[in-house]
Amino acid sequence: MKVILFCGGLGTRLRDESEAVPKPMVHIGYRPILWHVMKYYAHFGHRDFVLCLGYKADMIKQYFLNYDECVSNNFVLSNGGKQVELLNRDIDDWRITFVDTGIMANIGQRLRAIEEYVRGEEVFLANYVDGLTDLPLADYVTFFLQSRKIASFLCVKSVQSFHVVSRDGNVVTDIRHVARSGIEMNGGYFAFRREIFDYLRDAEDLVEEPFQRLIRDTQLVAYPYDGFWACMDTFKEKQLLEDLYSRGDPPWQVWKSAHKDIPRAWHA
Repeated sequence: MKVILFCGGLGTRLRDESEAVPKPMVHIGYRPILWHVMKYYAHFGHRDFVLCLGYKADMIKQYFLNYDECVSNNFVLSNGGKQVELLNRDIDDWRITFVDTGIMANIGQRLRAIEEYVRGEEVFLANYVDGLTDLPLADYVTFFLQSRKIASFLCVKSVQSFHVVSRDGNVVTDIRHVARSGIEMNGGYFAFRREIFDYLRDAEDLVEEPFQRLIRDTQLVAYPYDGFWACMDTFKEKQLLEDLYSRGDPPWQVWKSAHKDIPRAWHA
């Protein structure tokens, strides 16, 4: 099952980080967040990626063209440093398609731009590439296939730090932290059938008009998940992910969990 990754964002709320590199290339530990997302999907058997490129696309291309397996894998160095024996690998079984989808394109436009690259795929996955999770992906895919709907997304509780206010006129009737408000949000991690392209129009973003059409046709479902999910939309959120990584057991790195069996990919 192919995985579409939207890699063209500017990351304007990451301040200095995204001025030097595109948002998907902002690092968490030794690797960019894009790698962490791809590694997650690969763990569940989905290793055929289509990257929707935009802002500073050349940096993403160069990263993989010059990929150094030694950075995140164990290896043996011998013969005075002339010979490197890798003890494990990351991307040797990945297939990555790089597609320039426009610097200023929105998500809907980027998805339309790669339609030809998922021709023949009844079902495919997609991701914003700024969120990390420990979601059991096979369960989510099974849920989507059994729903027989056209589109699905991960539904999570808001992790933002602000307060939700209810009022009657100018009189406040309630105020509570958003985490305790019951508000849910789109956490990305999409699953689509090919029919999603019938709902996309020129210049439209994905979630606005197309999702409204899906709702009218009862073709959009959400998969609620209360486990770990965090995004990297701001510098503060990046620091949170860095802190989790530095502790040595970041929850999204399911490939390092105690259960080493890698589930086979699900097929529609």
